[in-house]
Amino acid sequence: VQLVESGGGLVQPGGSLRLSCAASGFTFSTYTMRWYCHAPAKEREWVVSISSAGVTTNDANSGKGRFTISRDNAKKKVYLQMNSLKPEDTAVYYCYVLLRPSVDYWGQGTQVTVSL
Repeated sequence: VQLVESGGGLVQPGGSLRLSCAASGFTFSTYTMRWYCHAPAKEREWVVSISSAGVTTNDANSGKGRFTISRDNAKKKVYLQMNSLKPEDTAVYYCYVLLRPSVDYWGQGTQVTVSL
């Protein structure tokens, strides 16, 4: 199983980024995919999920309602569209999948830095 994120970078406040996660080694279309972020001096936190049926769920208290998750099962990719970025969104963003209890995988992460 591999999860490879891309699309991070440096962006000014108010800008947008689209992260991608390319998946391989499992039946992508049948699993819920998740994005997490890990900001400096904070714990890694869940951002948003998308089920195999395309139903999205996010943490209403995370302040990241500006982010939208989507997936392309044919390409085995999941995306995170990040709009109206703020400096507090600066973090490493990770793609995650739980295949079955105690069997989960993380990508290597992609750095997003929001700064002038």
